[in-house]
Amino acid sequence: MGGNRGPVPGTEPRPERSSGPRPGQPMRPQGGQGGRPFTPRPGGGPGGPGGQQRPWGQRPGAVPSGSRPGPRTPGRPAMLPPFPEKMPPKAEPGKPLYARKPPQRQRPMLDKREIEGERKLHPTRQRPGVGGRGVAAVALAPPEPRAPREVTLTEGITIRELAEKLDVRAKDLLKTLLDRGVFASINQALDVQTATELAQSFNGVVSVVSFEEEMVLEVAKEETKENLRPRPPVVTVMGHVDHGKTSLLDGIREADVAAGEAGGITQHIGAYKVQVEGRSVVFVDTPGHEAFTRMRARGAKVTDIVVLVVAADDGVMPQTREAIDHAKAAGVPIIVAVNKIDKPEAQPERVKRQLSDLGLMPAEWGGDTEFVEVSAKQKKNLDKLLEIILLVADLRELKANPDAPASGTVLESRVDRGRGPVATILVQNGTLNTSDFFIAGSVFGKVRAMFDDRGRPVKDAPPSTPVEVLGLQGVPEAGDHFQVTDEAKARHVVEFRQSKQRDAALRASAGARITLDQLHEQLKAGEVKELPIVIKADVQGSAEVLEEMLPKLSTDQVKLKIISAGVGAVTENDVLLASASGAIIIAFGVRPDRKAADLAQQENVDIRTHNIIYEVSDEIKKAMEGLLEPVVQETYLGRAEVRNTFRVKGAGTVAGCYVQDGIMKRDAQVRVLRDGIVVYTSKLSSLKRFKDDANEVRTGFECGIGIANFNDVKVGDVLECFQVVKLSAAEAAAQGAVPARK
Repeated sequence: MGGNRGPVPGTEPRPERSSGPRPGQPMRPQGGQGGRPFTPRPGGGPGGPGGQQRPWGQRPGAVPSGSRPGPRTPGRPAMLPPFPEKMPPKAEPGKPLYARKPPQRQRPMLDKREIEGERKLHPTRQRPGVGGRGVAAVALAPPEPRAPREVTLTEGITIRELAEKLDVRAKDLLKTLLDRGVFASINQALDVQTATELAQSFNGVVSVVSFEEEMVLEVAKEETKENLRPRPPVVTVMGHVDHGKTSLLDGIREADVAAGEAGGITQHIGAYKVQVEGRSVVFVDTPGHEAFTRMRARGAKVTDIVVLVVAADDGVMPQTREAIDHAKAAGVPIIVAVNKIDKPEAQPERVKRQLSDLGLMPAEWGGDTEFVEVSAKQKKNLDKLLEIILLVADLRELKANPDAPASGTVLESRVDRGRGPVATILVQNGTLNTSDFFIAGSVFGKVRAMFDDRGRPVKDAPPSTPVEVLGLQGVPEAGDHFQVTDEAKARHVVEFRQSKQRDAALRASAGARITLDQLHEQLKAGEVKELPIVIKADVQGSAEVLEEMLPKLSTDQVKLKIISAGVGAVTENDVLLASASGAIIIAFGVRPDRKAADLAQQENVDIRTHNIIYEVSDEIKKAMEGLLEPVVQETYLGRAEVRNTFRVKGAGTVAGCYVQDGIMKRDAQVRVLRDGIVVYTSKLSSLKRFKDDANEVRTGFECGIGIANFNDVKVGDVLECFQVVKLSAAEAAAQGAVPARK
């Protein structure tokens, strides 16, 4: 076959194609030589009239020569995407298509603080040499030493807070702890010793204060003279036992507190607010018994003025000297009230001579101590005493800031069955309002309600105001500082303190059960070396006193060990604890509930109830000396619940009762229990079944009971009936009798 022989027969030759575009196709150049030259549109460039004229190759969407028509692309109509300016070369056999470029060295993006941190961590920087040379070490200059910085540390401070106070990064502190083998997070709390060592390593000058002290310092920085307002004085009444302190306060308040105290002595600390000549004065009553040293010291710390009560017929006694020491240690002025001058044997001049020997020189003798001769029963010279108190308060210019967060001191605390933990608080600065979050020792709380010293509800408590506060999550220790703060910080500090208390409270309890009656026999055999005791009291202050007093009675043969000390009635948990550790239970001012009493009888746990402080120490001493002879036995008869009360003319208040357990006997002794606390002890003066007199009423029956010399019976009270029977020593030892509970 040959080559191209010409046109096919029967067809006409095609006309020669012009160099213009086909119909419907865009114009494009035909190479370097051929094609028509570009002519611009009339009236302007491609953008419309007035547009700039550009060559074809610079217009967007221009198609280079040699391209073939294809599908249209979005954008400019009927235009194809341009070819790249430089086509990649064809791959030769055995060679890659693209030449791989060497990777560029990535420089780290570091800010100035990170670079400084790296220099501190790595004093010598190592960089690789050029051209395969060895490594060149570049030594940097040592960092400049930090200037000393004063830092105030509180318990439970976190690493984040410590870093802010030291002005360092938190990760530097974490690295320092890690080098010491301590793994910690940024929000972890540190103990005081670790935080102190950590701050000193960063050249910090450390001062350790409590959380409450730090709050007081912060408030003091913001206080000015314009913020301070006059406040009522706080007066603490101190003196020896039975010298008439409570009777003196009763005469001032026109009340009768002393008549309701067990044994006729004050065993709690109380605070009262009195209006004198249109001004308020706060009185704090302290116990005078020798066991209540810590209560007297606590009263002296919160006071502005001390009124020292000395009986004119008794003179200066040991607790009088102790009260003077407490007042001098607190640095407060002393006003001496010489009481009982109405007695014929009163010698007020002797009292002045004795006190002048102790450094209290009367003002009439040229000294600086005011003496007032008073009579609490006859209310003689009480107005003169109040006048001197106001005069001394004016000289001291007592002021406080009512706008600051409230702070104060916990005077007393207890557990109320209906209201829960209750604390008596003396507000010393700021104003306490309802719904405030606060911290008291290791207890967190929110003020749900407040009551004044007469039981009336109040909404706020200005400075120098004693109030009862509800809303605590636990029972705080008497003497703890009270501080209002934000909720998060308060919870954090409380959790830290409670964890420390739990660690310190882990004690091993072991040994066999023991009763006081068997203690003397085991002492002879040499079997007893330790006597465990569980203490339950009506208020926190009494439990604190017993916890401090009883271990002091230990001897070489017997060591008294306090396993637990709490507030409230004796419960089943207390009995189980005593049973497991072989302890006896000292119930001071409280009674065991019914289930606890039954469990104690089953577990053979000895429960001793007392209402007077010196009875506890006397009984423990007799038991340890082997002088306890069980010659008197208390026999439990039964208990009844008061369901209604009736006022009968000539007979007083009669309680309508339902006998829950045992029997109620006429002329038997009876205790009035209110929320597990003994309110009164007396005899059954009357016992009736309907309208007839009855000698006894048994379980499941209703009866009317009258209590001798007691009319304050309330619905819900429990009347516990018992008898005291005298037995011989042999009979008591045979029956395992229990000494009389008073």
